[in-house]
Amino acid sequence: MSFLLEARGMVAGYGELTILHGCDITVEPGRISVVVGANGAGKSTAMKAIFGLLPLREGRVEFDGRDVTGFTPQQLVKAGMGYVPQVSNVFPSLSVEENLEMGAFLAPQKVAPGLERVYGIFPVLREKRRQPAGQLSGGQRQMVAVGRALMMDPRLLMLDEPTAGVSPKVMGDIFDIIEKVNESDVGVLMVEQNARQALAIADTGFVLQTGTNLYTDSGEALLADPEVVRSFLGGKT
Repeated sequence: MSFLLEARGMVAGYGELTILHGCDITVEPGRISVVVGANGAGKSTAMKAIFGLLPLREGRVEFDGRDVTGFTPQQLVKAGMGYVPQVSNVFPSLSVEENLEMGAFLAPQKVAPGLERVYGIFPVLREKRRQPAGQLSGGQRQMVAVGRALMMDPRLLMLDEPTAGVSPKVMGDIFDIIEKVNESDVGVLMVEQNARQALAIADTGFVLQTGTNLYTDSGEALLADPEVVRSFLGGKT
């Protein structure tokens, strides 16, 4: 099987504390992979380790057939990864368009085509391009955050808890955003606390527990697994 992203045997942590104990995460080209698990399972730590925000103590990361272990986030963006952090992911005082332009600061020549690509995916942002991002709805702000990550035309979009702290209505909007991005042939790796909704759109799901892989299967299969349902999805199929 050919993977766009292949992270194997990841061991990482903070100071003397080890959070990841050899976990594996993969994304196939143009597909959605979702990482779920209880609080403290290592989901966001895995995302940070893949994106070069946290050094790996052991393991490797390959992207698009290339060993990128130890690359900085800037190098990974240039290689074709986009990353949307969980918090502080827009500049509220800047306009929508200024926020988006920040996504291509490493390659100014990509600003114009990037804006057209993002506005094509999210037409509402074109309408609101002069409006301060802080005045947008929660779902629209997430569009801006995702759009900024798309400005460099990445092959992989990484999202860390994209629905954290939002209402159920906005949560639905955000999952719609993710599916729309994926329709443009961008692979997606998402860490998500709302496991049931995330697995419903996942091609592949990874259930982590204390920094290791507990279950790995298709999203559909994990939603139908009684043990996964009992332990991580509230006990109802």
